[in-house]
Amino acid sequence: MSDAILGLLGFCAALVLIGLGLPVAVSMGAIGALGYWYLNGWMGAAYILGSSPFESIFPYSFSVIPLFVMMGVFASHAGLSRSLFNVINAYIGHRKGGLAITTVGASAVFGAICGSSLATVATIGRVALPEMKRHGYDPSLATATVAAGGTLGVLIPPSVLLVIYGLLTQSSIGQLFIGALVPGLLGAALYAGAIMVRVRLNPGIAPRSERTGWRDRLRLTGQVWPVMVLFFVVIGGIYLGWFSPTEAAAVGALGAFVLALFSGELNRATLRASVFETTGLTGMIFFILIGAALFNFFLENTGLPQFLIEQIRNSGLGPTSVMVLILIFYIVLGCFMDAMSMILLTVPLLAPVALELDFSLVWFGIIVVTVAEIGLITPPIGMNLFVVQAAARDVKQGTVIRGIVPFILADILRLTLLVAFPALVLWLPAQAF
Repeated sequence: MSDAILGLLGFCAALVLIGLGLPVAVSMGAIGALGYWYLNGWMGAAYILGSSPFESIFPYSFSVIPLFVMMGVFASHAGLSRSLFNVINAYIGHRKGGLAITTVGASAVFGAICGSSLATVATIGRVALPEMKRHGYDPSLATATVAAGGTLGVLIPPSVLLVIYGLLTQSSIGQLFIGALVPGLLGAALYAGAIMVRVRLNPGIAPRSERTGWRDRLRLTGQVWPVMVLFFVVIGGIYLGWFSPTEAAAVGALGAFVLALFSGELNRATLRASVFETTGLTGMIFFILIGAALFNFFLENTGLPQFLIEQIRNSGLGPTSVMVLILIFYIVLGCFMDAMSMILLTVPLLAPVALELDFSLVWFGIIVVTVAEIGLITPPIGMNLFVVQAAARDVKQGTVIRGIVPFILADILRLTLLVAFPALVLWLPAQAF
C-alpha cells in the first residue's frame, strides 16, 4: 500500500470517527498518532506525542484566540444584543419583513463583536424570536432568519475561524479580516434580499409592526455608539496599522469588558461565568489544534497533499473546475461536520493545492469560511438549526429546515460572486497592506 493511499484511508477514518460521535480532537489525534506509528515506529510516534502538544499551541500568535474569545464572551454578557436589535428595529421594523431584516442586521453587527456563530444565534435568538412571535411572524421565517443571521458571525471580523485558518496557513490575519468585510456585508445584504423576496411572495408571513418616532430612534442610536466605536477601533486599527491582530484582540477584549462593566450587567457572578466560559472555549479550541497537529504530521509523512497535486496536474482540469470540486466537497462535508472541524481537518490538505493553482490564500480562506457558513445551516447536522430550535422549542425541525432554503440559495449566490470576482475579497487588503 502506498503512503498516499494510507493517508487517504486515515483521512476517511477520521471522518468516520467524527461521524460516530467521537470528539474531533480525539479522532484526529488518535488517527494521526497511530498512522505516524505505522510509518515511523514507536520512537517516531513517541517523539511527536511528546513534542507536538506543546509546539502546536505555544507560539505567541496563538494568544489572539483567547483574547477574541474573551471579547465575544464579554459582549454577550453586556446586553449588547438587545440594544443592537432595538436600534435597527427602530429604523426598519415597521416595514414588511422589517423584524426579520432587523434580526439579520443585529446578527451582523453583534457577530462583528462576538466572532462566534453559535453565540450569535443563541444571543440574538433570545431577543428576536419573542419579538417576531409577538408580531405574528411565520415560525419558519423567524427561526430560519435567526439561524442564518448567526452565520455572519463566522465571517465578519473578528472571526475565530479566520484566525485559525490564518495560523494554519501562515497567512496574514489582518488581511483575512479586512478581506472578509465585503463578503460579510454582501452576505447580510443577500439575506435581507431573500427575506424581502419571500415576504413579497407571501405577505402574510411577516406583518408590519409599529413605526418608531425620530426622537426614540435617536435615543436608541445613542445607546449603541460604544459598540460601533469598539468595532471600528479593532478593525480600523488593524487596517490603519495601529495594532497587530494580537494587540487589536487585547484592545477588543478590554473594550468589551468596559462595555459590560458600564452596562450594569457585569457583577461577580457574570464575571466568574465569563472567565470560565472563556477558559472552556479556549481549552476546547487548543485541544482541537493539538489533535489537528498530530493528524497533520501523519498526512505530511504520507505525502497525500503532494499526491493530490500530482493528480490535479495530470487530470487536465483547470483551476475553476478544481475550485468547483473543492466547493462541492465542502458543502457535502458541511452536512455532517461543524465549521471548525472542517477547517482543521481539510485546510492542511487543500492549502497546498490552492497554492499550486496560484490561488491567493487570503481569497481561498474567505471562500472556505463562506462554505463553512453554509454548513452551519445545512441539514441534517447544521449546528445553527439545533441551537435555534433549542431556543424555540415549540417549532419542529422540519419547519426550521423549510425556512432555511432561501438563505442557502442566497449563500450559493454569494459564493458564486466571490469565485467569479476575487476582487470582492482582495481589493480592500491591497489598499491596507
